[in-house]
Amino acid sequence: MKFNKKSKLIQLIHVGKTQLGLDDELYREVLESCTGKTSSKDMTIQQLDAVLNRLKQLGFAVESKNKSGVNNLASDPQSRLIRHLWLELYNAGQVRNGSEKALAKFVENKVSVSALQFLSSHHADMIINHLRSWCKRCGIERITPTDE
Repeated sequence: MKFNKKSKLIQLIHVGKTQLGLDDELYREVLESCTGKTSSKDMTIQQLDAVLNRLKQLGFAVESKNKSGVNNLASDPQSRLIRHLWLELYNAGQVRNGSEKALAKFVENKVSVSALQFLSSHHADMIINHLRSWCKRCGIERITPTDE
């Protein structure tokens, strides 16, 4: 039973990696930031749960068999970077709510656009620069994923 749960979690994590469009390097960075390990097969069930929760924070929507909901999260590189920076700030205690809804409200307050998928490239750059500056002020070092 334990092996079955572990393999299902690993499968879900790989679905999340694909859905979020994470390249291998960014994926391994997410794994390492959550667990200190770079391979899902070396993780415990608790560590796999932590990785899955992180992917959900990044916008991964686990679809149930009832597919009535539609996931309209932006998955372009700029949006993924914005989510990454937002969650780095959340993990550092600088942001109270790491949810997609809270991020959308932050973006709306900065550039009057209601969600990441509606950002122009110019507005996305503005948000990225703002979040990077915030990270630097807080002493967060690793803020540049390699897919940029």
